Amino acid sequence: MPGSATAKPPGRSSILTGYSALPGVPDELLRDDGTVRPEWVSLIAHLDGLSPEERERAFARGAQYLRDAGVFVRHYGEEKSPRDWPLSPVPVIQPASEWQALGEGLAERAELLESIVADLYGENRLVEEGHLPAGLIASNPEWLRPLIGVKPASGHFLHFLAFEIGRGADGGWWVLGDRTQAPSGAGYALENRVASVRAFPGYYSGSNVERLAGFFRSFRDGLNAMRREDGSRAGILTPGPMNDTYFEHAYIARYLGMMLLEGDDLVVDDGRLMVRTVSGPKPISVLWRRLDAAWSDPLELEASSRLGTPGLLGAVRSQGVTMINALGAGVLESRAFLAFLPRLSEVLHGKPLAVPNIATWWCGGEAERDHVRANAAAMLIGPANSTRLPLEPEPGAVLRGDMSGVGLDLGSWLEQEGRNLVGQELVSLSTTPAWEDGRLEPKPMRIRVFMARTRNGWKLMPGGFARLAATSQDPSAVSLRSGGTVADVWVVSDEPVSEDTMLSHTDEVFVRTSPGLLPSRAADNLFWLGRYVERAEGQMRLTRAYMSRLPETPAGGTPLMSRLETYLDAEGLEITEGVSATVERTIAMAVNAANQVRDRFSVDAWASLADLERTVGNMRRTVVPGDDAASAMGVLLRKISGFSGLVHENMYRFSGWRFLTIGRSLERAIAMADLLSAFAEWSGPHGGFELCVEVGDSVMTHRRRYPVAASRETVVDLLALDPLNPRSIAFHIDEIRDQVSLLPGADVNGQLSELSRAVLRVQAELSVNTPQSLDQSKLVELREAIGRLTNDLHTQFLE
Repeated sequence: MPGSATAKPPGRSSILTGYSALPGVPDELLRDDGTVRPEWVSLIAHLDGLSPEERERAFARGAQYLRDAGVFVRHYGEEKSPRDWPLSPVPVIQPASEWQALGEGLAERAELLESIVADLYGENRLVEEGHLPAGLIASNPEWLRPLIGVKPASGHFLHFLAFEIGRGADGGWWVLGDRTQAPSGAGYALENRVASVRAFPGYYSGSNVERLAGFFRSFRDGLNAMRREDGSRAGILTPGPMNDTYFEHAYIARYLGMMLLEGDDLVVDDGRLMVRTVSGPKPISVLWRRLDAAWSDPLELEASSRLGTPGLLGAVRSQGVTMINALGAGVLESRAFLAFLPRLSEVLHGKPLAVPNIATWWCGGEAERDHVRANAAAMLIGPANSTRLPLEPEPGAVLRGDMSGVGLDLGSWLEQEGRNLVGQELVSLSTTPAWEDGRLEPKPMRIRVFMARTRNGWKLMPGGFARLAATSQDPSAVSLRSGGTVADVWVVSDEPVSEDTMLSHTDEVFVRTSPGLLPSRAADNLFWLGRYVERAEGQMRLTRAYMSRLPETPAGGTPLMSRLETYLDAEGLEITEGVSATVERTIAMAVNAANQVRDRFSVDAWASLADLERTVGNMRRTVVPGDDAASAMGVLLRKISGFSGLVHENMYRFSGWRFLTIGRSLERAIAMADLLSAFAEWSGPHGGFELCVEVGDSVMTHRRRYPVAASRETVVDLLALDPLNPRSIAFHIDEIRDQVSLLPGADVNGQLSELSRAVLRVQAELSVNTPQSLDQSKLVELREAIGRLTNDLHTQFLE
């Protein structure tokens, strides 16, 4: 019989041994008679053809990709470190024919929501005619009075929507909630798909799974079509790296090729929204916001907001920017609206909802509560076989009833929102197979699906973001916070699918576009990323130089060791630790700077930096001073060089790369001037010249260039004045001048900017020196002059 754990049922694959649907609950994999649904047959056969070891290796590939890409779970208020993304490797499979019908029904729902929000901020006839209670709107914190009467520049309030859906006991899909504010999850759906492809590389390519790229390309093209004809751009507005879905914002921005912006990046000028860039303010006319509306403008909305842009509502009123979605659209997310949508669909569209709601009721005052008490059975009209509970609503009360045998509690409560009370029925959601402890287990699930308004109307993503309950016994825990997992959603066609991509169609005219704008905030973070990475490398080289000498020369045993210990102490490097906490902090600052501009880094570059941070953290707990520490520094130097190499080889040579490079060169030049002033003097401790050459990673070059032992002249010549040595001060001053000369505003009508002149002065002062004339005092002056370039750079580009 199906589900037998002791014998393989006739006609059933061994991987399904022990798998059975929960009593009275539909299952995505199995029909009611226990046979496998057609859309699952191929995948189950593929999995059954793999050995247990091959399956585990395949699933591990997907998990490794997610770790390398830095996909993790973080919730507000959680003090512990982010957790690995909990992907269940077995996807949720849906037939394309059913998905198409779902898309048609949800498109009707999207148009209904558009009609409602347009009325609420326009004529307000729905309230006036009694179809919606005034209290339901007025008490909603997402109802933004300053936007009453404001029409969106695009003509539409809604452009990107998400719907929470679940399959009920009758086998049909229900809408559990509408997401109209700033729907999240689409980026995670993309990453789930990439991980799934890694887990099923050979199988996926021939499995007729609908691709996701076409959906995003259509949405992106729709956004670009809404731009004003003034050279303005489209961008994504994020609350910033502290937001729990920031990874998704950065991923989507990189995937769509759009700017990722924070509130401080924007300024309103004469009714137009502008981006603060290193080239000056530039217009932006389409903004896909991932920031809740109330925080978008501290002048007219939430005054305490540090995330928004002062005056943004003014730009919206003057139609200087199209918001995706319109500010104020979040009012539709209230659960109370679900109680009215069936009737509103009849009123506005003349037909019932194609995809029904979960049964919902609202009672906003004493009269409504009395009505519900008297007519509970009539008001609780919902999907067949849903659980009925006794209803006795009181302000702030909770619905109670027999929970045994109930599938998922989707909100069996009454919420008090001022005088508004909302209740929803308990329903049993369908289950889907999840891989757990080497076997398939049925888990209750819900899916977040996404719809985008394109130039050809509403389009449903052929896939989604599924969330699975933690256990079959606790179906209420369909959330990541409660220990649930996620899964990719495969929409499978009967016919081969096209290999869709984000690339333009071949019949479109090719135009080489601009490399894009660089917001000043992004430039600042790239500049400091370059500095922090170079600073960490210098700290590693200094630590290795000291630790490699420690076994033969005890601490303070020679003048050189004493001088080196003093120098390390001034740098904050603790000599009693194998890996100093200062190194760990510097790497953490580099990671933080990179995280601020994560949309500008490839998966490989981010994985390299994250690996470096993990390695430093592990070494801090295990490495001891001496040879062990010296060896550890070698490992860290190779890892940090890997990140630098990825950036140097792969990053596009435009403004962002230039700021990163300037930061790196500035830090290296400062550090070398400081090192030489401390150790490259005739009166310095014996061995100081050799130390400089070693820390400057120029031992082999010195041996080839100078057929004599290291002296002050050879060391200063090689590490300060040689323009061909990538470790010398001269090399990096030349590099800084080259990159500054290519930045915006470096030369205006033949006149150099203040930054360009400052760099030129440093370059000229250094070039007229010789190894003999560049003494300690001049090295100190040189270090200070190079350091002042940071202020000049900040004044011109980063304020």
